[in-house]
Amino acid sequence: MARPVWAGNLSFGLVSLPVGLYTATDSHTIRFHQLQRGTSDRIRNRRINERTGDEVQLEDIVKGFDTGDEYVLVEPKELDEIAPGRSRSLEIAGFVDLAEVDPIFFDKTYYLGPRGNEFGKVYSLLEQALAKAGKAGIATFVMRQHEYLVALKAENGLLTLHTLHWADEIRDPKKEIDTLPGKAKASEKELTMAEQLIGAMSMDWDPGEFHDTFQEKVAALIEAKNAGVTVEKAEPAAEPTGVVDLMEALRASIERVGTPKDTGGKATASGHASASSKGAGKKAPAKKRIRSTPKEDLTGLTKADLYKKAAAAHVPGRSHMSRDDLVKALTSGRT
Repeated sequence: MARPVWAGNLSFGLVSLPVGLYTATDSHTIRFHQLQRGTSDRIRNRRINERTGDEVQLEDIVKGFDTGDEYVLVEPKELDEIAPGRSRSLEIAGFVDLAEVDPIFFDKTYYLGPRGNEFGKVYSLLEQALAKAGKAGIATFVMRQHEYLVALKAENGLLTLHTLHWADEIRDPKKEIDTLPGKAKASEKELTMAEQLIGAMSMDWDPGEFHDTFQEKVAALIEAKNAGVTVEKAEPAAEPTGVVDLMEALRASIERVGTPKDTGGKATASGHASASSKGAGKKAPAKKRIRSTPKEDLTGLTKADLYKKAAAAHVPGRSHMSRDDLVKALTSGRT
């Protein structure tokens, strides 16, 4: 079982509930080590004193705020002392309708669980009451020396905690984007066709139908390079639609998608992995060394080694060549 990332007391009115906070999401990003090109030497980040060049241990590092003339030093325990009790208290200030909280305010989601079976009744009571009222509890609390604004919600029989951005953290889009069109006038025909396209592409929300195809392609790339085979390149990005071509693009899109009636009522998600990436989700075998120095006989080299030689010889079109093509190009001395 996972350990809570924070533990404290959730209180609303005079009711107090000991709870633990658990991370609700995970990332399946493929992580790479940094290596020096041409070697298997790891590159690591170190905490270095910029004046002496010596490495500094983590316990010897303090926070410093630059005032311009000097640094004001702050110890971690001092940050805890300025808010006694706050780091273990999550007090609900009030309840709001869920629809009132704009999605842009939501940041990260956590699960909230009772710290002991004896608190199950209080936990369940709050969850059921929130679900029936359709409201969210708004609170602030301190975790890891940071104060968070949060929304407490009832979802699928449990309590969830969503960290929110502070109001002054939300940027004004009119100040950030200087190309906003405002109320650009669209013709009635263009608007009607756009609405028809939206209707034709309507579907039921099923997050399970979507997959991180880019990470699957990264895994496929690693497997392919490990096997020394060619990797197909993706299709180029679509060209921007010009104003003159807008009507034709809308018409062609509707014909391509079809009406809801023609497609059985709903459009389907297009987030599935392609056949070319099948099996790409398998974890690539661990490699702790790079390939050995290539032999002089080209026929005995792997495709990866042949590609290195082709790159050094500036062979054109090498990224699209098969292993035999690379051997022929290197043997003939074509550049």
